[in-house]
Amino acid sequence: MVTRGRPCKCPAGRSLTLFRSHATVLEIPAMQATAQRTVKLDIASRFEMLDVVQTVLSHLATLVGFKEDDVHFMTVAVRESVVNAIKHGNGMDESKRVAVEFVLSPSSIDVEVADEGKGFDPGSVADPVAQENLLKADGRGIFFMRSFMDTVSYSFPNGRGTVVRMTKKLA
Repeated sequence: MVTRGRPCKCPAGRSLTLFRSHATVLEIPAMQATAQRTVKLDIASRFEMLDVVQTVLSHLATLVGFKEDDVHFMTVAVRESVVNAIKHGNGMDESKRVAVEFVLSPSSIDVEVADEGKGFDPGSVADPVAQENLLKADGRGIFFMRSFMDTVSYSFPNGRGTVVRMTKKLA
């Protein structure tokens, strides 16, 4: 069992308790050598939901076997993606949803973040490390995603919303 703020590695066959509240306990069986698991979150476009996404990712990454530093950098990348979905994609409209999907395999985590916005052109985002942009805040999230994850891609299904897909592989 994992207590809040104290993740542990679970031996094969054990389960990991993600949340314990008065009414709900969510348990995910430990990863098996060939198992693949999917965890989906559907959240409102509210920054208060970022901690939920980050907590779930931290526990899932620990379950797969990622080291503490890798977990930290993954949570930064995913957090930035969700912030972009809430702020830029959904325009802070709380009636619009953000879908976050984690696909766990024994050697990697795939993360998909989808918003209900208008989409955007990734090529139009200014390079945050270019001399003229060093003091600007824009573009840092995408920079972090590309820096901390092994792959990052974008799609725009039917011109409605943005889907960001990221993968992190075990070292």
